[in-house]
Amino acid sequence: MKDTQVDPMPQPETAERELWPTVWRGFRRKCPNCGSGPMLKGYLKVRDHCPVCREDLHHHRADDGPAYLTILIVGHLLAPVMLASYTAWQPDPLVMFTGFAIGTVTLSLYLLPRLKGALVAFQWARRMHGFGSSQ
Repeated sequence: MKDTQVDPMPQPETAERELWPTVWRGFRRKCPNCGSGPMLKGYLKVRDHCPVCREDLHHHRADDGPAYLTILIVGHLLAPVMLASYTAWQPDPLVMFTGFAIGTVTLSLYLLPRLKGALVAFQWARRMHGFGSSQ
């Protein structure tokens, strides 16, 4: 698979970076350049550089973007499910609250680091915030 191999030749600064394969590598929390090194060194902390290909990752400016996207996705997924389950079964409010609280927290904790990786990879692919510039 191409994502697990390190490119032996460095790419020139003007080389085109493919967007969707790069974002998919970031969603998997892998280095956007080589696809094999881990991007995160904790739950949400981005490494300064890839341990495999030595690509600098400290340029990222993810800030509140991953949290916003997580809230947006979780809200749009669970709101219709909540409405459908209430109209179909009319569960007790405490049961409904407990189930959806667990679902919301679980889905949010799953998506947050993956969306952060995807956002950092998007910035890398588009050469934003210092990625790809000769500094």
